[in-house]
Amino acid sequence: MSRNGTGTVKQPPKYKQIIVYIKEKISAGEWPIGSVIPSQRELATMFGVNRSTVITALEELMADGLLEGKMGMGTVVINNTWMLLATNPPPDWNEYVQSGNHKPSQAAVQEINRDESNKSFIQLSKGELSPDIFPLETMKGVLRRVTENLGTFGYEEPRGFLPLRQALSDYVKTFGIDASPSSILIVSGGLQALQLISVGLLHRGSTVLLERPSYLYSLHLFQSAGMKLSGLPMDKQGLLPGAITAQKKQKKGDILYTIPCFHNPTGLLMTEKRRLELLRVCEEERLPIMEDDIYRELWFDEPPPPPLKARDKHGHVLYLGSLSKTLTPGLRIGWVIGPEPVIDRLSDIKMQTDYGSSSLSQRVAAEWLSSGLYSEHVHMVREELRVRKAAALHALERYMNELATWQIPVGGFFIWLKINAKVSMLELFSKASRQGILLNPGNIYAQETDGYLRLSYAYASLADLERGIRQLSQIVASLSK
Repeated sequence: MSRNGTGTVKQPPKYKQIIVYIKEKISAGEWPIGSVIPSQRELATMFGVNRSTVITALEELMADGLLEGKMGMGTVVINNTWMLLATNPPPDWNEYVQSGNHKPSQAAVQEINRDESNKSFIQLSKGELSPDIFPLETMKGVLRRVTENLGTFGYEEPRGFLPLRQALSDYVKTFGIDASPSSILIVSGGLQALQLISVGLLHRGSTVLLERPSYLYSLHLFQSAGMKLSGLPMDKQGLLPGAITAQKKQKKGDILYTIPCFHNPTGLLMTEKRRLELLRVCEEERLPIMEDDIYRELWFDEPPPPPLKARDKHGHVLYLGSLSKTLTPGLRIGWVIGPEPVIDRLSDIKMQTDYGSSSLSQRVAAEWLSSGLYSEHVHMVREELRVRKAAALHALERYMNELATWQIPVGGFFIWLKINAKVSMLELFSKASRQGILLNPGNIYAQETDGYLRLSYAYASLADLERGIRQLSQIVASLSK
């Protein structure tokens, strides 16, 4: 950098800043040979420039022999100047990355995960409460009380902090689940619960039955553990239990995964009649159930039917809950309720994995639940979501009425949008992304739902909801021609 006549520091041109940034990443070993660097669009966003500036920088780095454009991959690191002097080249980390047992997320899912942290985007994809809803002052008060009463703490017992498990035991009784603290395991969010079940209870080659579409199709968690996924049809009342019997006749199905309350991604609420039928069929087929009930408290007009676990008299159901959707994902607190031998097994696996969830987070969660503050907060969240849902539906009626169809949700975060015209969802997703709108295309949940979008009204502001849906309608209309 140089100084101009006024003595202020003169910044180098933007393309030079990009070159320096990339060279530093390469020379520091953060982007080793074989690494695919961020896309031109990502770099342009990062440096606040247009793509032509990025292209100028990349062309210079390619001329220097550091980068190369590869068809179907993007721009790849092919050299490092200091390596030319080395007798023995470093390991090819790209080979290791591609060899790991855990399968990578779909490309679209990885892009969504990256862009969800970009504050300039209108987040119509995010399954998370808006920061506007976060009870910051109440949380500060809870933290003060917890820290004022804090003694020394370290690793918790395998099942988790006992006062939190007692508070959860009392809490789940309010919707019909009778569970002692010894039948509850504290986990670091619902996703860890699924990971523990996949490695602790299922053998390689097991088949997981689940709704189609489903949240799990956007993950490779079970497949990476050697499991197979087998989809079951749904109607407006929820999963069709008769399909389980058909699957079992083909000797398919070792466990069932279901989201009966405000299903992700469709938003459907399973009726009480369907729940009873599902539990009966699973008991007859001796098929254990993972009931993912993280959206239960987010109802609008009336509470949902009792959980499957509330009707479970024979230990068929593993019940999964979490504070991530109702309070904050930042605490990383979830739970599994099940038969004590299963909880013992899962807690042993968890101790091998991370030696227990955060002691401080568990104390904070216990204070929220035992003080009654959590129930008050959830009531406020319902009111906020009701307003946001109404705003999203109003915008859909105004801008998308002839372009798409949808069901009115009775709770949760999501509207499942079916695009009427035959359009490329990849092109729709990409075009929306270029305009600063992030969407979840239906095909990340199942190939059969390629013409769908999962639209979230939980995160974006009311103004962004209206603006995002208006722009979405313009994109769909342009692609429909």
